Amino acid sequence: MKYHLVTLGCQMNISDSGRVKAYIEHLGYQPTDNPHEADLLGVIACSVRQKAIDKVYNLIAVWNRQKGSRPFTTFLTGCILPDDREKFLKTFDMVFDMRDLTKFAEMLAVHTHEGTYYPRLSREEQAYQMDYFWKLEGRQPDKFEAFVPIQNGCDKFCTYCAVPYTRGREVSRSSEEILEEVKCLVSNGFKSITLLGQNVNSYGLDKKGNEITFAQLLELIGRYGDQSGKEFYVYFTSPHPRDMTDDVLHTIAKYRCLGKWIHIPIQSGDNEMLKRMNRKYDIDRYRSVIQSIRTILPTATIFTDIIVGFTGETEEEFANTRAAVKEFKYNMAFIAMYSPRPGAVSAKWADDVPKDEKSRRYAVLSDDLKSVSSLYTASMVGKEFRILVNGHDRLDGYLSGLTEGKIAVRFKCDDESLIGNFVNVKIVKSSDFSAEGEML
Repeated sequence: MKYHLVTLGCQMNISDSGRVKAYIEHLGYQPTDNPHEADLLGVIACSVRQKAIDKVYNLIAVWNRQKGSRPFTTFLTGCILPDDREKFLKTFDMVFDMRDLTKFAEMLAVHTHEGTYYPRLSREEQAYQMDYFWKLEGRQPDKFEAFVPIQNGCDKFCTYCAVPYTRGREVSRSSEEILEEVKCLVSNGFKSITLLGQNVNSYGLDKKGNEITFAQLLELIGRYGDQSGKEFYVYFTSPHPRDMTDDVLHTIAKYRCLGKWIHIPIQSGDNEMLKRMNRKYDIDRYRSVIQSIRTILPTATIFTDIIVGFTGETEEEFANTRAAVKEFKYNMAFIAMYSPRPGAVSAKWADDVPKDEKSRRYAVLSDDLKSVSSLYTASMVGKEFRILVNGHDRLDGYLSGLTEGKIAVRFKCDDESLIGNFVNVKIVKSSDFSAEGEML
């Protein structure tokens, strides 16, 4: 028996898919990249972007057309809004919440929709189910980069965001389990480990008195890194600007294995827009976080997330976002054009910025980003960097990798044995977001 799994969305979904794969393989299925030979076809969905949901509809339409020619079973899990779930119940054989993966064998045997609708759970019920899920064995996306979930859900309720409605309230994983998983990954040769959560720096707050803080969790990992004698980096995503504290930054500064890379979403550079987004901070607060990063972690690179064309965004508000990009000099920004998601508060508001204008603002902001990110990559020229090689570059005869700050670097070499290992590279050329070097 074979299975084919399509994973959409963020790193958290990628991490979850590792546990889904391991569980299905435990049932006796073997993975295949060819959906036409699979007995089991599944999707890990993402309701955060309409584009991802449209892809699910396209996939299941194609699969259902093939059902007359051969028998197979389809299933859907992941981040699914209630409205989307109701619609997909009519097209997939099984739709279930990720927390209920342990019931998959039972559902597969019964092969029915019955029991696939899940009402909103209390935080205690979510925590109970997530504890079971996190204890499941997982698969990592490759042999040297790993994702470790430390938290599920979100309590922030940003007006544009569907996550609180797809993943529920914040639930923290046991710090003992997290540390044990990190140790296991390092001992198995993983070189880059990312701690995952919708709001990592509120880790432990849902279990106050019974769990450590995020800074304390990083401290434990940092100490282990020093004791292990192994070379690896630990990153995390994503923190929330309101909750970002200097103790986290000081802990990162203390330990070599804690990567000097901070992904700190801004979403907008305008205070009124931030209020409409319910982000719970203003630009002065965000600025103080950036200043702390620059002071405590002077070598750190800074990445961010930005939305353009959110409901009511004026040209002046967009201009303030452009000013923020220029002021904070990001190394990278993941820019998204706003699209309303059913269930989120802003879905009730007019999507009143025309699509053409969203596209224009996206292009303008992308150019602004290039102008500031290129300053950093240009400053790399002539300097040496430690690179984790992650694969072949698009240019023949070149390999590529990432610096500690996740800046892409390519270098002329065809030794595939270097993939998944660290090398020293001297930078000889730069572009907007990447650089080229010579291996030393």
